[in-house]
Order: sequence, then C-alpha cells, then structure tokens
Amino acid sequence: MATTTATDPQPIAFKVLTVNVHKGFTTFNRRFMLHELRDAVRNVAADLVFLQEVQGTHHRHASRLANFPQVPHYEFLADTIWSQYAYGRNAVYDNGDHGNALLSKFPITRYENHDISISGPERRGMLHCVLQPPGHHLPVHAICVHLGLQESHRQQQLQRVCDLVRTFPANEPVVLAGDFNDWRHRAHEVLRREVGLHEVFVQAFGRAVRTFPASMPLLALDRIYVRNASVHSPLTLPKKPWDKLSDHAPLAAEILL
Repeated sequence: MATTTATDPQPIAFKVLTVNVHKGFTTFNRRFMLHELRDAVRNVAADLVFLQEVQGTHHRHASRLANFPQVPHYEFLADTIWSQYAYGRNAVYDNGDHGNALLSKFPITRYENHDISISGPERRGMLHCVLQPPGHHLPVHAICVHLGLQESHRQQQLQRVCDLVRTFPANEPVVLAGDFNDWRHRAHEVLRREVGLHEVFVQAFGRAVRTFPASMPLLALDRIYVRNASVHSPLTLPKKPWDKLSDHAPLAAEILL
C-alpha cells in the first residue's frame, strides 16, 4: 500500500469564471446592472474570476447614478467572497479608468499589468497574477486579457502573451482567460503551437462557445486556455440572468491540477 509523504504533489480542483462586464452596463449602456451582476457572479461560486472592462473609477456615473458603488467595481464585486484581487488599469480618460481584474480565493503573491496596446486610441492590457493555492506544490499563473478589435493587433498581442508564458517554468500551471475578440478563431493554433495552451471548450466540444452578444450569441469571443492541468471540464451556465447583465455571456470551467 502506497503512502503519501509531505513532499508528494497534492491535487487541487478549482472553478474559473471569465466575463466581460461592460463597465457594469447592459448592451448599448441601457441599464446599470452591477448589483445584479454581483449576485450572478456569486452564484457561480468560482475560485478565480477573470474580469474585463471593469470600472476603476467614473466620476460622472458616480454623481448621477444613485446605486453606483463608491469603491472600484472590482472591490465591489469581490466584497467578502474573494479576499484577494488585482486590477490592471488599461484605459484612462477624463471621468475615470477601466481595465482587467482578477478576483481570487487563493493568495496572490505578486501581479503585474502589461500594456499590450498597439496603436491608436484602443487601450488593451494583460494582467498576470501569480497565485499560491494552499497545500499545492506549485504556483499558478493566471493571466486575464482583453485583446484588440483589429486582426493585426490581435496577432501581435497573442505574441506578447506567448512571450510572457515562455518566461514561466515549464511545469507550472497556467490559466489564460478573457475577451480575445477572436471571431476568426486564429488564437487556438497560435497558443497551442507556441506555448502549449489548450482552450477548454475546444478540447471538450471541438469548437469555442459563442458568447457575444449575450442576448443571442453569434461570435465566440471569450475563452479559457490552460496548460499543465490534468483535467479541465467546461461548465454550463444558465442563459438567464446572464443575457441581461452585460453584452458578453460568461464562461466557466472546472480545472484539476
């Protein structure tokens, strides 16, 4: 009979959620839905939440909307559920700023936001967090991205992602998630060939899941890629209430290391 020692790797399972929150507004900015969105995010009970287009500050909205949080939206969403969070500010304007964020139930030992904007007014970022799940023998690299609308920009940004992943030790787990704006489905091959990342839904179903627009998804823009995960299983989320909370539908997956 085999015995387990303190140095043996301990498996760990966790749940990931990614969603572009559209600064807390529904499609076409018709309604501010951040409070309802917080309830929906909580109901998924994810360990890691990858957020894109999350508002840091917005002075005009704060002055005119009675229910606009007085704290950054990533803090409002984290509340008492996710004790750790990191924010990467991508866009700064007269009224405030927005960017990517990660909410985590695991300790974040360090993080860095990388500006991957190419040219023009479109600001994009790549937030890299190093997590240390308690009892696990290796850190986990969590990367939250929001890529550009132009194909040439996305190809350059994908190379920036690959350059970052190449700096990680080869055996350390990686979870890359976010809004890839990749309606031409070209990211899969680049990330697989260059750095061995595989998309969870593509592996399970043979294709990425359509997430945009949330009310009637036509384009597969949002993704969850993994490396060094022994098992990764996509999760099915209900259409409601998510179809009314943002212009993007969310994605979720169970990951076993």
